[in-house]
Amino acid sequence: MSGDLVLVTGGTGLIGIKTIHTALQAGYSVRAAVRSQAKADAVLATPTIQAIKPSSRLTFTIVPDILVDNAYDEAVRGVKFIIHCASPVIKGEGFNPDQYETHLVAPALKGTISILTAASKTPGIQRIVITSFEVAIIPWEEFISKEVETIFDDTYKIPFPAGPYSNPFEAYAASKVRALLATNDFVNEQNPSWDVINIMPSFVIGDNEMITDPKLISDGTVAAAMAQVLGGDSGWGAVPSTSVHVADVARLHVEALDPRIPGNQNFLAVSEGERGTRWEEAVDIVNR
Repeated sequence: MSGDLVLVTGGTGLIGIKTIHTALQAGYSVRAAVRSQAKADAVLATPTIQAIKPSSRLTFTIVPDILVDNAYDEAVRGVKFIIHCASPVIKGEGFNPDQYETHLVAPALKGTISILTAASKTPGIQRIVITSFEVAIIPWEEFISKEVETIFDDTYKIPFPAGPYSNPFEAYAASKVRALLATNDFVNEQNPSWDVINIMPSFVIGDNEMITDPKLISDGTVAAAMAQVLGGDSGWGAVPSTSVHVADVARLHVEALDPRIPGNQNFLAVSEGERGTRWEEAVDIVNR
């Protein structure tokens, strides 16, 4: 409903900043959780925010470390909805094997549990929308295969990925699986007054107004597209078969707040249908 207060975590990421823009344009008031005041200033400096002129409809809460206990307790007070986008992604040079658990898996799991726990202690919250990923419902062995006969949908469940992990993308995938399993366990065991919707995009591409340094243009899943025109490795391993635009992902997060949509379910966000994404078309687009 227009004017309702939404907490958006991970507000400076590719999906997070677009979700802030989309929620404001839809009429919501937004409280963005960021790591520092400098990050808040960067959000305010984006052209879209400047054009919207949200004034008091956009506020900020500083959460410097999502790994500490009770990290989101203050951030959730007074909000009606939560959109939890905060989660580590593979950037730049990525991570070495010693960092897979500490830098990818643990923050994703701890951050999700922290937001759920904070919400369970706070009255008035109606729904939490969480950014998951398609790899949360696809076993790693099948995800990297060229062809599989399995049909994966939003209800498909896979076992706990214990590791060790062969590369950072496998660790990233494991972080999403473990966060999804932890969410399901929390809801089943605690029976909270609010419900959860998981949005599961494929490889997210599109513009990111938070990026002002050209060297960072390939951070995150956007690298899968940029590697086609810049050369080199995307950092995500084999070329993925599917993609989805960040504007559509943000729209799904915001539209999922609609109470007419039943909670405690998952939604996949994948474009191009069975055709899949033809990444080489990026070269033709640039040439044109």
